[in-house]
Amino acid sequence: MTTQILFIRHGETDWNRIKRIQGHIDIPLAMSGVDQAALLGASLARAGREGARLDAIWSSDLMRAQQTAQPIAQAFGLTVQLTEGLRERNYGAFQGHDSDQIAERFPDEYAHWQTRDPGFAPPDGESQRELYHRVLHALEPILAKHPEGRIACVAHGGVLDCIYRFANGIELEAPRAWPLLNTSVNVVDFERDGEHMKARVVSWGDVSHLPGPSDDDGVKRRSPL
Repeated sequence: MTTQILFIRHGETDWNRIKRIQGHIDIPLAMSGVDQAALLGASLARAGREGARLDAIWSSDLMRAQQTAQPIAQAFGLTVQLTEGLRERNYGAFQGHDSDQIAERFPDEYAHWQTRDPGFAPPDGESQRELYHRVLHALEPILAKHPEGRIACVAHGGVLDCIYRFANGIELEAPRAWPLLNTSVNVVDFERDGEHMKARVVSWGDVSHLPGPSDDDGVKRRSPL
């Protein structure tokens, strides 16, 4: 049985613009993000009128994801179902800072972070490996509830990164070479083979509903010395 999931990154926030790490801090959408979410909802509504069904919509419980999910839910007459499992990575003490500030305040931890060690966790935070397993674990009950369904999951850049790596068998240590765009639609088919879950990317990084470019998830790069 195949379940198709439209993974959607939340719309733009003020902190996205300045590359400040949000993590679990509950930042709302910027007005630009509200507009992006409305355009996405209208685009999916048009697809629905042309026969593209949507059986359910799930979202991270953080505000920026919920706000992005709501226009889609309204378009299909659905209720947004929330799960903490689709939250962004918990960056602990790094949250609220950009990379320059992290390097200044936590130089040793910053240096370790830059090695791409998936076991590294910021102080009071979560490692990439922990995030990866959390996301996959959170998907299991969602897939169980929607066998042969077509659903949407509104989440965050870190969550989408985990999904792409899982579907393509890419190690956590590998540098990212795929986009994680605000309000992008990323379609993935999931199948269960006994206890095993398999995934296949159908399409990735679709922002055709937007009139201009969409910002990629990422941190501010340090200025050269």
